[in-house]
This record gives sequence, structure tokens and C-alpha cells, in this order.
Amino acid sequence: MKEFIISEAKTENAVLVGLITPQQNERQVKEYLDELAFLAETAGAKAVKRFTQRLEYPNRTTFVGKGKLQEIGEYIGEHDVGLVVFDDELSAKQIRNIEKELGVKILDRTNLILDIFAKRAQTAYAKTQVELAQYQYMLPRLTGLWTHLERQRGGIGMRGPGETQIETDRRIILDRIAKLKKDLVEIDRQMASQRKNRGRMVRVALVGYTNVGKSTLMNLLCKTDVFAEDKLFATLDTTVRKMIVGNLPFLLSDTVGFIRKLPTELIESFKSTLDEVRDADLLLHVVDISHPAFEEQIEAVNRTLAEIDRTPKPVIMVFNKIDTFSFTPKDEDDLMPPTRENISLDDLKTTWMNKLPDHCIFISAKKKTNIDELRALMYKRVREIHVTRFPYNDFLYQNYDSGDDAQ
Repeated sequence: MKEFIISEAKTENAVLVGLITPQQNERQVKEYLDELAFLAETAGAKAVKRFTQRLEYPNRTTFVGKGKLQEIGEYIGEHDVGLVVFDDELSAKQIRNIEKELGVKILDRTNLILDIFAKRAQTAYAKTQVELAQYQYMLPRLTGLWTHLERQRGGIGMRGPGETQIETDRRIILDRIAKLKKDLVEIDRQMASQRKNRGRMVRVALVGYTNVGKSTLMNLLCKTDVFAEDKLFATLDTTVRKMIVGNLPFLLSDTVGFIRKLPTELIESFKSTLDEVRDADLLLHVVDISHPAFEEQIEAVNRTLAEIDRTPKPVIMVFNKIDTFSFTPKDEDDLMPPTRENISLDDLKTTWMNKLPDHCIFISAKKKTNIDELRALMYKRVREIHVTRFPYNDFLYQNYDSGDDAQ
């Protein structure tokens, strides 16, 4: 069976490939390839070269044009490169043709994300979900992945129409997928029971793009030691902790980060992990405001949330990493409209964010800036939900002093 895992023994040199199309312009492709390079680094590879091509749509047989593929092949031949990563999903036919032309390992964005998830999975639950996603990714690509096995069985007792090896492999994978889904149903039942045992406490979930600082914020708010790292998908398993602000208790959960072009297989497999999002009463949408494309990341998260749960939920927008926010002021004689890189944080706050006075806050989890203000805002919003469930407790929860610390 084809291996998904990039070897950790030696860092591989990788080439990245993306397309500029009517659907994604040159600026977007550069950002996508920056993200793909970060994904490759997280998986254990080093991006040494990038190739882009402007096409109306991807080539059906080789993704890029014949000339561009030859250019990539020449670079590979002259340098120590053993891996080529494409920024979009490849079909079985494309993988087979590209491998034949380049003679090195070929991965697409989905395959690379699956590799990272396989490395990050720690619990049996997460490992089962990753394995299910891998098999679902592999199933439609059997013809391209295992053409060397596609042959008729022969010998005594095997003459006749029989069953091709690839059909056997497909049946084995389908059986395995069915088994994994059954296992997940059982685990879901157990976890649903655990959630039920938590009672009617208000539940708050941290959501957001990957690597925006959710786990760092979780550690800061709950004084815990959730694993946090400056890499994509550092957190894969959902973590739930009890938090007390003032004298008001509630549950805070840290969930897996989202990403643009998130593979369908992963959304389907991890919907159960994201039950904490579905069950949440309040969402803290953490945003890396220092990222040049943070608004696109917000849209990507909102799209994924809509796929997970279409029930509207109250949201606090938490704009993190204000300590690393930077901008380049425009020259006075520059008559071009300002770009995102020319707008200061104060100016940004006067845009659409100005319409969210009670629903957004600007912080730095790393520098602990405005954390007390965030606790006070959380207290206010959680209290609004809490007193609707326990109105007789209303007199207990008056104004919270932001100088108090969380317990």
C-alpha cells in the first residue's frame, strides 16, 4: 500500500507547484504557496523552489502544461529534489502521468495535510479519524496508485473471469472504511456520554485558522499545558478544561485549526471531533490579525463552520498577535488606493470591525496584552447565557472585576 508519511530521518527537498487561474490570482497563489511551504516544513520537508503557471484551468493529464512540466523536470535533474507538492488535489491519472515524467514522489495538498494529521494524531480517536480520511482519499485513486497490481489472477482454480487484484484491494479498503466508521460511532457514543455528564454548564469553544494562537490562549486562560507550537495543526485532539472567571464556572475547549482548501475527507472524518463546536454555546473565533490574508482566513473558517453546524451561535472575534502587526505607511505623493499592507491597526479598527464593539477584542496571547479585558468580555457573554438556564443564580453573578484572575 502506498505510504503517506514523509520520512522523518532526513529532511527532503521539495518543489512546490501552483496555478494562477481566473479563480485565484497571482497574489492568492503566492499566499497559498507560502502556506504550502509551511505545511511542507511541518511535515518534515524543505521547499527549495516554487513553480507557477497561468492557465485557464488545470491540465487534465499533467495539471500544468507540458513545457512547465519539462522545466520542473530539468530543475529536479540538476538539484537534490525527491518530492514535488502540488497546491491542489490531483486525480489518479495526473499522479500517474506526473510521476512517469518526473520520476520522483508526487504529493498534492490533501495528501500533505493527511500526512501531517497522521503525525499529529495522539489518541486512538484521532488516529481512527485520520486513517478513515486516508482510505477515503485513497479509494478513488486506486487505479493510479496501484496499477502494478491490476492483473488477472491465474493458476489452478483461478481460471475464468475471476477478480482483478485492484478489485480485491478496493473491496478490502471498503471493508476497512466500514470498520473504521463503526469504531467511530462507538467512540462518538462514549464521548457523547462524557459531554452529557458535564451537565448544563455553559460551553465555550476556541475556533479559528490553524496557527493563530488558540492553544497558547487556552494555556493562558486556563493555566494549563496544552501543546502549542509555531507549526500548522499543532493541536489535533480536542481539549476541554473547566474555567472560572470571578465566581462563574464554564467549559472552554480548544479544537483543531481550519485551513483553506481543507480536504473534504478530513471535514467528514473530523466532524465528530468538532462536536465540541456544535455543542458550544459561545464561540471565540481567534484570528491572527498580523497575517496579510487574515480576512480570507476568517471566511475559510466561517465556511467550514457552516459545513459543521448551520445553527447560528454567538461569536466573540478575538484578534490575536497585535504585537507582531506591522504596516508600511504610504508615501504622500502615492495616489494609488491603500492596500492591506498600508493600513495601520488603528485604521483597521475603524473598518467593519467598528461594527462589533461588544463582539470583538484585540489581544496578544504571547505578550498577555488585554487578557483581563478578554476575561471580562467572556464573563459578560457567558453570564448572559448562564442566567437564562439558572435565573435563580442571577444575583450571584454581578459585575466582574477584570483585575481578578481566572481560577
